[in-house]
Amino acid sequence: MRNNLQAARKAAGMTQQAMADKLGVGLRHYKKIESGETLGSIPLWDDLEDLLEVNQRVLREIHPDREDSQ
Repeated sequence: MRNNLQAARKAAGMTQQAMADKLGVGLRHYKKIESGETLGSIPLWDDLEDLLEVNQRVLREIHPDREDSQ
């Protein structure tokens, strides 16, 4: 799960639907990006960085599940 992307979106007070609308993508596509199921395009990550004011490298960090890190 892309915890940083989800946390940044919530800190900005935005729902997944609101974020999808701002990015011009469908809700299903945005959910797949936030969950890490799909990567998304470079321009989309540029837009996320601008919207959330967080560097996209930080947003894209994937935190392994506890079981994977043990």
